[in-house]
Amino acid sequence: MLPPRSHTVREVFLAFLRLGLTSFGGPIAHLGYFREEFVVRRGWLDDAHYAQLLAVCQSLPGPASSQMGFAIGLARAGWRGALAAFAGFTLPSFLLMLAFAGFAQRLQQGVGVALLHGLKLVAVCVVAWGLWGMARQMITGVRRALLATAACVLVLAAGTAWSQLLAIAVGAVLGTWLCRDAIAPASYAPASQGFIVRHGKRAALAALAVFTAALALAILWPSREPTAPAMAAAFYRAGALVFGGGHVVLPLLQESLVDTGWIGTDTFLAGYGAAQAVPGPMFSIAAYLGAEVPLDIPRLAAALLAVAALFLPGFLLLVAALPAWQRLIASKRAAPMLAGINASVVGLLAAALYDPVLLQGVQHWSDVAIAIVGIALLARLRQGALWTVAWCVATAAAMHLLAR
Repeated sequence: MLPPRSHTVREVFLAFLRLGLTSFGGPIAHLGYFREEFVVRRGWLDDAHYAQLLAVCQSLPGPASSQMGFAIGLARAGWRGALAAFAGFTLPSFLLMLAFAGFAQRLQQGVGVALLHGLKLVAVCVVAWGLWGMARQMITGVRRALLATAACVLVLAAGTAWSQLLAIAVGAVLGTWLCRDAIAPASYAPASQGFIVRHGKRAALAALAVFTAALALAILWPSREPTAPAMAAAFYRAGALVFGGGHVVLPLLQESLVDTGWIGTDTFLAGYGAAQAVPGPMFSIAAYLGAEVPLDIPRLAAALLAVAALFLPGFLLLVAALPAWQRLIASKRAAPMLAGINASVVGLLAAALYDPVLLQGVQHWSDVAIAIVGIALLARLRQGALWTVAWCVATAAAMHLLAR
């Protein structure tokens, strides 16, 4: 019997709306924000379940951070909670992309460059602090540290999204041998900190059937002329075939939208620049791109259609995978494998912290000092990343103005 739903749809929506307004830094940083909000501050999950859920989302096509949010909302308040989580997290960036995309190119010069740089430093702080917290919980011995290190090296050496799947698979296999002392967290964690899947095999199979049929239709759909169905097919194909998050989906969208002549290269790049400056999921670039495709429907309707088509396949696959995953983690025999997966996830986050977060965010020694203060704010204030965002952006802008 499922425990009572302690959180309403409204509470789920407001929690994710707060994140949608403040989660700067891209998909990897979002995972740090989510951990801070739902593991540290709210206690909706513990670190073990968070890492296991992250492993599922990293193993599926689609936007991992949005899939995480969808799954957390689903567990807290059912299907309406899942939609509320998606709406809350995506709505701010959706609206900002529509309103702000026309000004994106202005951020490529002057103080705008400093503001973008400050946001990259926010990502450094959030990912580093999240990695530290997860490592303290997940890496409890030399063997798990070796698994995390191996995963990190593998991902950095290969440099592809597929290497993440391989690292998780290797962690699962080696974990059965190296982590035999592990106990099943799903069997012993309090219900308030566990992850409850509220749908069964029938709903999972239905979601898989819809995903497969829609993908076949999207692949076969002729997309030479810019029509609403053709645009939806293009965005669905991109969402269904992308591994690695928002940045990886851009080449697929460019192939479908720019190479076909639906929009120009400058228009596409302007949307990418705007997506760097707003909080929330990178997939919200679909709102801008959908509005720019010349269709016979209102721009708002086109933006909504593009966003829905891009996000839908990842959510369908997640719904299809969760029941089987829940059964797996509930088995005590699976505990060593899950411990190996958890260690590998820490390695994946360590690799992401180095590339692209540190490589793109830290350019000078002064950036290191800014990041250290930002991490200290996260550690001491325990109020989410609002103060860290304010500190990093304001300091980066001030240093730019002083250097002029």
